[in-house]
Amino acid sequence: MKKEIRVVGAIIVEKGKILCCQRGPERALANLWEFPGGKIENGETEVQALERELQEELKIEVTIVKEEYAFCRYEYDFGFVNLTTFICYLESGEPQLTEHLQIKWLTPNELNQLEWAPADIPTVEKLVEKGVGTEQNG
Repeated sequence: MKKEIRVVGAIIVEKGKILCCQRGPERALANLWEFPGGKIENGETEVQALERELQEELKIEVTIVKEEYAFCRYEYDFGFVNLTTFICYLESGEPQLTEHLQIKWLTPNELNQLEWAPADIPTVEKLVEKGVGTEQNG
């Protein structure tokens, strides 16, 4: 039986653009693009996991819109990934590359230019169709 992996992803919005991160060549799903985030540890809420992962991976702090933006369950060969994404706004820090190959800031209409990890594609499609709204400085 495949394992269930609970994951959170951040749709980080700054000046109408969204932060996209390319996975490193040594990682699973090598060189594909994703929204930054990661696994939810035991005892963590989705929001706590997202705050921790963004601090670890990119050295940034964000404000998280508490309602989930999108959810996707995707079967990979290593297990089922249950990805919940949230709209976030950059509060402090400049994103730094610690785990990713590169980052790009793209408008919702530019997102389809990248080759995304499969679990991220439903969120990309929703962003292309609906955008991110104008709740804050985005």
